[in-house]
Amino acid sequence: MAVRTITITHAAYERLAAQKRPGESFTDVVLRLTRGATLRDLPDIVSPAEARALAEAVLQARDERRDARRRRG
Repeated sequence: MAVRTITITHAAYERLAAQKRPGESFTDVVLRLTRGATLRDLPDIVSPAEARALAEAVLQARDERRDARRRRG
């Protein structure tokens, strides 16, 4: 495996270190944070209250689409 040395500020290091999960290397953190968010990352992105609000909005939108289909057909 090839390695590169990079220079980052103390503030950047602290932010990166704060993102580390147990057992993760800094390489793991950088790769995880730069791959783009997926649904698996949702618990780390939103609070429980935001997750509930999102779930309610999804259910409401589903009900509205279902009702619209019934009115048309």
